[in-house]
Amino acid sequence: MTIRLLIADDESLLRMAFRMVFEAEPGLEVAGEAGDGDEAARMARLLRPDVVLMDVRMPGVDGIEATRRIVRDSPRSRVLILTTFDLDEYAFAGLKAGASGFLPKNTRPEELLAAIRSVAAGDAAVSPRVTRRLLEKFAPQLMPGVPERDERLAALTSREREVLVQVARGLSNAEVAAAIHLAEATVKTHLSRVLLKLGLRDRAQVVVFAYESGLIRPATADDA
Repeated sequence: MTIRLLIADDESLLRMAFRMVFEAEPGLEVAGEAGDGDEAARMARLLRPDVVLMDVRMPGVDGIEATRRIVRDSPRSRVLILTTFDLDEYAFAGLKAGASGFLPKNTRPEELLAAIRSVAAGDAAVSPRVTRRLLEKFAPQLMPGVPERDERLAALTSREREVLVQVARGLSNAEVAAAIHLAEATVKTHLSRVLLKLGLRDRAQVVVFAYESGLIRPATADDA
């Protein structure tokens, strides 16, 4: 299956470099380019790309607001945030806005290609552990106050909630299975139901949800 990409970056030379890399790779197609966030959101609605490669620092509408618009208006398209550093507040804000992952701009081409394929397949582009490290660093100042309990939690069974917390701690499916004494296939089934019931896209969003709902507390990372 061909993965259709939208490249959003205000630097034309960087867009050209990305295009050259992607067009040389089997199974990838550059559907379009955007020079700012507003154009990126509009083109995502028009072109319906599988993955949007999103810079965050652009003039006018930035990549974070563009991500919010794309998640809202073009839910089929997944957003992959590009940041200057691997753990910064822009990466945090991008995940909070609904991005499926983030990568530093100096990521090697093979890692970027792997991340694109991962996001297109419905997975997060970064491991839950990296996502958790990011939230541990920035959640206290960017998510002030006591989180409110999300009413969607009531739809989860006790086992689904247990799986959610373990995934939010950064465990893989195999590690969750070992921790709570389940078959890995059963963990996958529970996680799929968690995503469906909570309306979440991927594991990265599970981690964000766990912090926002108070299931995991920054700094201590204890269960609620």
